[in-house]
Amino acid sequence: MSEQAAQSRNASYRRMKDGTKADYVLMAENAAVFTQHTADRVLSYIDTVLAGVPGELVDTREHSLQTATRAFRSEADEETVVAALLHDIGVPFAPDNHDQIAADILRPYVSWETDWVVRHHGIFQGYYYFHHVGKDRDARDKFRGHPAFEKTVSFCEKWDQASFDPDYDTMPLSAFEPMVQRIFARDAWDARTRAPDENAV
Repeated sequence: MSEQAAQSRNASYRRMKDGTKADYVLMAENAAVFTQHTADRVLSYIDTVLAGVPGELVDTREHSLQTATRAFRSEADEETVVAALLHDIGVPFAPDNHDQIAADILRPYVSWETDWVVRHHGIFQGYYYFHHVGKDRDARDKFRGHPAFEKTVSFCEKWDQASFDPDYDTMPLSAFEPMVQRIFARDAWDARTRAPDENAV
């Protein structure tokens, strides 16, 4: 079914409890088509909406592209490059928990470890500035010993905290589009998303 065809068919219910089997079969079909275009919506959002707190030398769109560029040039795996591109996608609407928003967008398609890195990068970034604003720069230490701790430290040190440079030779969004498409084309919630020890996530 095409996206246009799916959009032209509507369920009959005004309250979900009144829906019929036919309604929910239809909605499952529509949702499958809608989900196939998630990567397109994410890429459009990055290109047209992503902004940040005024005052930094680059906006959040440029910071995200720069972070992904640095990860790519460090020969990070494709999943990590896409995570670097999307790690701040929640900033415009959820600045205080943007890391969790980004992680939730990625979570069905990436490893549990990549999810953890993105989900916790905010507090790990605090190492570079919390002490300047009356907070504990070592707040990340409560996670020391977690299997993804060092990967998160590395993500922030090598790519995230370093990507506010307006003179950096940043790759264009088009360079990352095929990577984003491939990650979001994965089967959602497959084995890679489950931690060996669920208590570790």
